[in-house]
This record gives sequence, C-alpha cells and structure tokens, in this order.
Amino acid sequence: MNILSSSRFGGVSSKRSFLGMERVGGALFRLFESLVDPVSVLVTLFALMVWFRDEDYAQYAVLGVLVFSLTFPGKSLIQETVRGSIREVFLSWFGIAALLVFFGLATGLYKNFPEEVIFNWLWMAPAAQLGGHFIFRWTMPAVLAANGFPKRAVVVGCNDLGRHLASEIDAHPMQGIKLNGYFDDRDIERLDMGNSRLIGRFSDVAEYVKANKIDLIYLALPMATQPRILALLESLNDTTASVYFVPDIFVTDLIQARMDAVGKMPVVAVCDTPFSGLNGIVKRFSDIVLSLLILILISPILLVVACLVKLSSPGPIIFKQRRYGLDGEEIMVYKFRSMTVCEDGPNVAQARKGDARVTRIGGILRKTSLDELPQFVNVLQGRMSIVGPRPHAVAHNEMYRKLIKGYMVRHKVKPGITGWAQVNGYRGETETLDKMQARIDYDLEYLRNWSLQLDIYIIVRTVLLVFKDASAY
Repeated sequence: MNILSSSRFGGVSSKRSFLGMERVGGALFRLFESLVDPVSVLVTLFALMVWFRDEDYAQYAVLGVLVFSLTFPGKSLIQETVRGSIREVFLSWFGIAALLVFFGLATGLYKNFPEEVIFNWLWMAPAAQLGGHFIFRWTMPAVLAANGFPKRAVVVGCNDLGRHLASEIDAHPMQGIKLNGYFDDRDIERLDMGNSRLIGRFSDVAEYVKANKIDLIYLALPMATQPRILALLESLNDTTASVYFVPDIFVTDLIQARMDAVGKMPVVAVCDTPFSGLNGIVKRFSDIVLSLLILILISPILLVVACLVKLSSPGPIIFKQRRYGLDGEEIMVYKFRSMTVCEDGPNVAQARKGDARVTRIGGILRKTSLDELPQFVNVLQGRMSIVGPRPHAVAHNEMYRKLIKGYMVRHKVKPGITGWAQVNGYRGETETLDKMQARIDYDLEYLRNWSLQLDIYIIVRTVLLVFKDASAY
C-alpha cells in the first residue's frame, strides 16, 4: 500500500489554508531578509546624494538599478555569529565594490558622481548593511511572537536522523520552532541518550499532540517501517498538526542537497555541483573578469618569469600536464616549468623537499606559486576556475580514487588555481594518505558551502599566505 493513499493525505484539503499561511509567513520572512542588503545600500546612496546636494537624479537611478541587481537577494545572516556577519558583509561588499570601481574606471562613468559621494558610500554601505541585519535580528523575535511563533514540534523517531533534526532545531531558534521532545517505542535505556526528552511511544503521539496543541510533527522513521507510519498517520487524522517526513538520506555524504523536479515528479539531489543555474553564470562571469584583470596586471611578471625559465635550464618555458577537470574529463594544465623533467606518464612522483629535479629558479617559482600564473589562461579557456579543488596529475587521481572514499566527487566542479584546502594548510606535498584525506575533506566542504563571498575570502587568504607559506617546493 502506498503511504500517499492513506486517509491522512486524502483529507489534506482541510489543512490547506493552515499550510498556505505557514508558507506565506516563511516566504515573507525570506523576502524581508533578502531586501536588507539592497535596501541598506540604496538608502545610503540616496542619502549621500541628498546630503551633498547632487541633483543629477538620473545617474543615481541608473546606479541604483545596477546595485540592486547585484545585491538582491541579500544573504541570510539571521543565524550567523556577529563575527561571521561582519566577515560575510564585508567580503560581499568588497566583491561588488571592486566590480563597480572596475567598470566605473573602464568607462569613465565615475566622473558623473562627486568624489565625496563615492568615497563615503564605499565605507558607509557595508556599515549600513550590518546595521540593517542587526536590526532585523533584534526585531525578529517580536515579529515571530506576534505571528504565533514559535511553533511547538515533536520528532517521531529517536534515532540518529531524529537527533540530527533536533540539533538543527535547537541550533536555529530564529526558525520559530520549539522542540518539545521525541516519541519512540524503545525504552530510554535502549536509546542510550542519558537525560533525553523522550515523551512516550508511537501510540501516545495523537493524544499528546491534541492535549498540547502541537503544530509540527516530524517523522524521522525509515521507510521500512511503512505499516507503523500508516498506523500513526491514521491516528493523527483528528489533529490539526502539520506532518513532515524527514527523508532518510543522511546515510550518504550530501553535496549540494536540494529538492528538484523532473516534470511534475519531485526528486532529491543528493550529490550535485553548486554551479547550476544562476550560480554557474556568476561563477563563470567572476572568473572571466578577474582573470582578465589579473593577466593585465601581471603581464610584466609573466615576461620576466618566462625569460628566467628559458635562461635557467634547457627545455620549454611552459610545462603542460594532463589533469582531471570538470566531471573527470582530462584537460591540459599550463605551468611555468620548474623542473629539469616534464613528467606526464602513468607514474608521476610528487615534488619533495630538496628534490634534485627542481631547478634553482624553479624552487623560487614553486615556493611563491609564480609557476601557477599561466593557469589564468586555463581559466579564460573555461578549463579551470580561479578558486576550486587543486587539480592532481592523472596518475595521482587514479591512485587516490581507489584509496579515498568520495575522492572523485571533487571533480563536480572545475579545478582551481587556489582552493579551500590550500588556504587551510594543505598546499604542496601530501606525503601521507592522511594529508591527502584532509585535503579532500576541505575540497568537499568547499562544494557544500560555496558562495561568491567564500571565493573572494579564499583569494584574499591566498595572497596573504603565498609569501609566508614554505610548504610548497
């Protein structure tokens, strides 16, 4: 028997208005929060226009539309720490301001605005964003309370899945959910939870829900227990609580998990790239703009390094090596040659400290990462990204994919010139399996948590670390 054919779902129309109100409330909450950043930035811009008595309204209107498109929707910081909020706002504004300044200088449009407006706006805008987020956070408890929050909830199933859900509810009070406890047919001694919030057994759920006016019921039960779920749903027919299934998909490592649909059939993404849809456009656009700007700025350095490589030892200036790119497809990666050999076979030894293959100039290039600069051409070609998991030689990929679980998942995105692992201390040789495992863990964490702000943070950290880190040789 299909669970969806039970009478609990057959009578779903009686609850449609309640669920609709709940969705509308959540949608309004997300809308208001998404407006904090663009509204704060625009209010600051137009306030400075009035303060400095600049009456060229058309120019400000055009800039306002552009800024709104860049800042909407704003980032959700309601659950962030104060320090995290400051970091997120300033990194985000740094990227937007850099883009605006670049195009303003390139087109000369910056001359249409008074200098005092531009300079004051550059520091006042992020300050206004922070103020807006803190005001939003301060007022939200009162708004939630006025709209009947927090909603009382129970979790049916005191297993790993249920406890994980409970910890998320407890960790995010701004969601407006208060957990009363668990229901499970096992005794508390068998659950091994110490001082748990176990309320009762499955047979007690319906009466408890009615007696305590529970709003939300989360079923954290494996689908193998379908008859028990059906019996429970039947017993809940006489309540007005919303019922949610918690899908038992946490047995695998989720990468960009989200709900999607194929036609009208809902599906759950368990492992996917973060660069689908608009995110992919943002990532590629930022790669093109930044790589072009960087190549223009470093062109004298490229010429000097090329001459030094050519004069230091016989061989080509550019070393080409096969690496795995997006979706595991082979790509050709460019580097300034730093060794006396150009290995690209089935067995490629990692460079070690004091490696005789490294030339004198090559040692300096590798330590300062100057040998990686030609990879900005790879970025323009679309083979690589500025930020992403570092590409490994094909021989190393074939070895480590057999030794490290989830190793090939890092190829769901384009490889990068720098990455989250590199700025966290895993740059250079990985002489042990544990070190490679740690590097892969950071790569997968990047896939789970990607944002444009994180990319900017990694780029800034790379610039600060590259001349301090002696781990590459």
